[in-house]
Amino acid sequence: MKILLAQPRGFCAGVERAIDIVERALVKYGRPVYVRHEIVHNKRVVEDLRAKGAVFVDELDEVPAGSITIFSAHGVAKVVEKDAGERGLEVIDATCPLVAKVHMEGQRYARNGHEIILIGHEGHAEVIGTLGQIDGPTHLVGSVEDVARLTVADPEQLAYVTQTTLSVDDTRDIIAALNQRFPAIKGPDVRDICYATQNRQEAVRHLVERSDVLLVIGAQNSSNSNRLREIGAEMNIPSYLIDDATCLDPAWLDGKKLVGVTAGASAPEALVDELIARLKELGAEGVEMLDGLIENVQFKLPSQVRNVERPAA
Repeated sequence: MKILLAQPRGFCAGVERAIDIVERALVKYGRPVYVRHEIVHNKRVVEDLRAKGAVFVDELDEVPAGSITIFSAHGVAKVVEKDAGERGLEVIDATCPLVAKVHMEGQRYARNGHEIILIGHEGHAEVIGTLGQIDGPTHLVGSVEDVARLTVADPEQLAYVTQTTLSVDDTRDIIAALNQRFPAIKGPDVRDICYATQNRQEAVRHLVERSDVLLVIGAQNSSNSNRLREIGAEMNIPSYLIDDATCLDPAWLDGKKLVGVTAGASAPEALVDELIARLKELGAEGVEMLDGLIENVQFKLPSQVRNVERPAA
């Protein structure tokens, strides 16, 4: 049995930035700092930051007045920003810059009189935040069927934006349906799609072509991780989404010679290393890193923590 590793995999620049923000805030302000919701969708990341002094809360009313408060990488609605200001919380915004760009695009379309269509998954933290950032009528669609059911005020004044953790491939059919039904609709350039989502999906397709089974490390509530598993299933190989190596069922490996391994954009590389170690315990004898894109994207940090030295790992 041999292990094949996807490239790229794991942390994207937005996730790296969000974790970096929390760690630098702890250095600058001391413990505790409060984080609204999971900073990213990964239990290991959250547990590690909690051990360092981060306190994760569901809502701002759990944060003591005047405390340092960090918004997660998924972004928040305007009402949350307003609430933080009214309660005197010092906010550090860890919203991924690509998510913030979607917010700005939606706001711009709305200011110009467009009714907005958001392509995304209902209930996802990013979608909730984006819906709450756009002033004006906004419709959420997650499928071609949703497009067929849309009722809009003026078909000539429509624009769409997309959840960043959906790739070009994920949104292609929905965008085509929107264009067919509403020929005047406006939308962002495909280059605005999250680079990390697209890159990881292309890497998984390449990986699955050579694999007998696919293991995806990621949280069950991670949109991009779930999609990686779905791609493997669509390409007709057994595919499993696992939180970490302890979730691996050895029966999945019976008769398998090539084990494909990847990780969602919020999964740390340590979890990949632990899975490789477990696979070797179960008989894997080699690891091959597949060719793929080397990502070098970096996002600027918020001013509050930009000049703070990040603690050593």
